[in-house]
Amino acid sequence: MLRKRAEEIIELVDKTEEEVRQSSEHIGGKVYIGAGETYAFKLIADTAQKLQADYPDIKYSIFSGDGTDVLERLDKGLVDFGLVFQSADPAKYESVEIPLHDTWGVLMRKDSPHADKKSITINDLKGCPLIIPRQPNHNTMISDLLDKKAPDANIVAEINLVYNASVMVKEGMGYALTLDRLINVSGDSEMCFVPLKPGMDAVCRFVWKRYPIFTKAAEKFLGQFLEDMEKFR
Repeated sequence: MLRKRAEEIIELVDKTEEEVRQSSEHIGGKVYIGAGETYAFKLIADTAQKLQADYPDIKYSIFSGDGTDVLERLDKGLVDFGLVFQSADPAKYESVEIPLHDTWGVLMRKDSPHADKKSITINDLKGCPLIIPRQPNHNTMISDLLDKKAPDANIVAEINLVYNASVMVKEGMGYALTLDRLINVSGDSEMCFVPLKPGMDAVCRFVWKRYPIFTKAAEKFLGQFLEDMEKFR
């Protein structure tokens, strides 16, 4: 516990020192972003690429984790912004809904019995070994779905990184409940993705703390990102 806290303190000190070193006129330094695995991260990448031409000294530090991990780091000041699927307390955070939505489905081997289906239900997976997202917050879509439709589901693993789940699937360990467009299933891939039926979309939000003290780099990123979101809509 003490080592974890010490590491967080050192990380925060390093971040603070970097912020202090930045000139009040110069726009540069790191923007710290925490994000769950989602195709919607493309919008963050688009904004970063757009800023690159005018502000080449803005760099990015990306932390990948589930919503609980990201909000914890946001609360501690270790990241400036977060991309999460769970709702964010409006008393603590500002947020905008991301206009790109992800679709829940099942990642499986192409030689599995369900691979030729256009959609799949939880009942179809009865008895199958399931690999599911790690859910510290049990008020989530997948947790609720399993509780209602498959309380006796054969859950063989919980993960927070989809790539690791894909390795398990490829090795024949089971079926992974995950979001679309995270794993390449085209061409010679041994895997395929089948959406759930009825369809389930996952909506994520871009969040930041209320009344933050931002660096000029973070301010510039937020302004450009919000402008891009308005155009996207």
